[in-house]
Amino acid sequence: MENISRKFDHLFKVISKKGFLNKESLGGEIPFFISPYNAKQEIQIRESIGLLKNKLSNHGIEVLEINLFDLICELLESSGGLERMYMVERKKGSQKFLRALQSSLNIHEVLVPKIKEIIDSSNSKVYFLTGIGLVFPFIRSHNILNNLQSVAKESPTVAFFPGDYNGHTLNLFGLLKDDNYYRAFNIEKIEA
Repeated sequence: MENISRKFDHLFKVISKKGFLNKESLGGEIPFFISPYNAKQEIQIRESIGLLKNKLSNHGIEVLEINLFDLICELLESSGGLERMYMVERKKGSQKFLRALQSSLNIHEVLVPKIKEIIDSSNSKVYFLTGIGLVFPFIRSHNILNNLQSVAKESPTVAFFPGDYNGHTLNLFGLLKDDNYYRAFNIEKIEA
């Protein structure tokens, strides 16, 4: 198991650097960073993200956390409610449920525009993307990351990813290889 205290000390040192916040040394790449972690440490990671946000805030660095699970629940509630979705699953089966869910949460028409709205109303210096494992298989990590490139470019984005990232491939939960994703930096490899 990874030492979470050491991991988050490193994250604080990297994220609080002026060069990181100013998106320097990216070689023209988008300011996307992956912070992979062992999915077995999910609860400790969630707690540590909250502590990191507070510590950064105390140092004048405001963080906007976009929790995909919370956002999806909010979107579903506003488009007819979660109970309606559960009814679809009970009456029509899991495949219809999955299609209805993906239709209600269309990445291009619903999810990314909502994230853009949230980002546009924020003055945060860094964005945290959380809840990635909680929305699988409805929302795939590479889809959300690819589509966020157009809206989350004003500030660095750190995606907390339950699995492995080698700089080319996302491996959810350390078990499920996702499509290749080359446009993010592994924040663990950045010198503090």
